Amino acid sequence: MRIRIPNSIRDAVLGRLAVGAMKAIRWTDPHRMSDFAGNLMRRVGPKLREHRIGQANLRMAFPEKSDAEIEKILSGVWDNLGRIGIEFAHLDRIWDHDPEKPGAGHIEFSQATLDRFIRLRDDGKPALVFAAHLANWEMPALPGAAHGLPSAVLYRAPNIGAVADMVLNTRGVNMGQLIKTGLDAPMRAADALAAGKHVGMLVDQYYVRGVPVTFFGRQTMANPLIARLARQIDCPIHGARVTRLPGHRFRADLTEAVEPVRGGDGRIDIAGTMQAITNVVEGWIRETPEQWLWLHRRWR
Repeated sequence: MRIRIPNSIRDAVLGRLAVGAMKAIRWTDPHRMSDFAGNLMRRVGPKLREHRIGQANLRMAFPEKSDAEIEKILSGVWDNLGRIGIEFAHLDRIWDHDPEKPGAGHIEFSQATLDRFIRLRDDGKPALVFAAHLANWEMPALPGAAHGLPSAVLYRAPNIGAVADMVLNTRGVNMGQLIKTGLDAPMRAADALAAGKHVGMLVDQYYVRGVPVTFFGRQTMANPLIARLARQIDCPIHGARVTRLPGHRFRADLTEAVEPVRGGDGRIDIAGTMQAITNVVEGWIRETPEQWLWLHRRWR
């Protein structure tokens, strides 16, 4: 006789285990655990179904690459994913840049990026900021709250309640206002912009009800929310990324404003603007393909 465990009980148990694991990780050395998790996922990842999704995606994006080159990229993808799991437990400590001690922490950035950030922070205007699933994709949302930039971030809550609460508490301390994805998310994001905040979101996943864009030479669908918000609230659009460097270091980059595409009537063209944003993301991925999350189905 098979015993069925109610979903509520299963989720409660899994949630407690996940929260307990995160708390335990916080007591460990983050660098050693990051190395351990990265090495572990390099071995485990290729045995999972998502590895085949990554292979298919990479063959479509880089038809010129050999199987060995694709496997090398995917090895880096799994390594990165393992490290993110450890780094999330230390999210409130990972952004350690101190303006009084430049170069002393684990975060690097150019003077141009610093100048752009300061202008964005001090101009008294709202802005939209897009990011992608590159390296540790939680990190682009951290410098705002850390350095006085009024910010809000759209996020997707995990399905398990205890994990969702932990994520909310962990992110909320470090990322400013959190806007949960849902039917009211566009309205809440627009309200945040109207209040002068800088609203950030990830833009690189397939969206069923999206607009068509070309990504690595193939058509896919992009979530048009950021372009629709730019049309509704006249404000600049910037890209933010963090890339992983050797020695447990990171590089942060903030782009100049990405010019939206406008139609003959002067209004922002949604599909054209999403294509401009997608072009920036593709350029980032081409620079460090092993740091992007190739494991979800970007083309369908």
